[in-house]
Amino acid sequence: MFNKGDYVIYGSKGVCQVLDITTIEREGIPGNRLYYQLTPLNSRGSKVFTPVDNNKTVMRALITKEEAEALIKDMPNMDEVWVPNEKQREQTYKDCLRTGECREYIRVIKTLYQRKKLRIASGKKITSTDERYLKLAEEALYSEFALLFSVPRDEIPVLIKKKLDEAEKTAAKA
Repeated sequence: MFNKGDYVIYGSKGVCQVLDITTIEREGIPGNRLYYQLTPLNSRGSKVFTPVDNNKTVMRALITKEEAEALIKDMPNMDEVWVPNEKQREQTYKDCLRTGECREYIRVIKTLYQRKKLRIASGKKITSTDERYLKLAEEALYSEFALLFSVPRDEIPVLIKKKLDEAEKTAAKA
């Protein structure tokens, strides 16, 4: 169970802060059921209520800063999510994002960067589907990393590149 003030990942809402743990007094809702009152960080002012015992939507604690650094170092070794069929590809992206796992976000981002590069090289634009899932994956990953590293969200790509460069230099010296 999470506590007031905790940061969590909640489904497609991304990083949220637990504002309260309470019951809801409404007709048709059992008065003894506990709910988390969450506020998504990327849409201040909005609130989400979800049962504490909810098992339909992924809700997890943020990873640690050390886990994030290990993920960044491992990025070059991560497999892409390569699916040739357009319809299956979109479903695969959805499935990866629904897991709520940073590793899956990274795999989607890595795949879509590669697809974008290939399409641009052949004189084409990125597809709207690819662009949508790239933004969703980046938002999810970068929001969590921004909180962990205490930097603005838009600085995360630079931070990741810097850490990858440092890891590469360290590996070259070894």
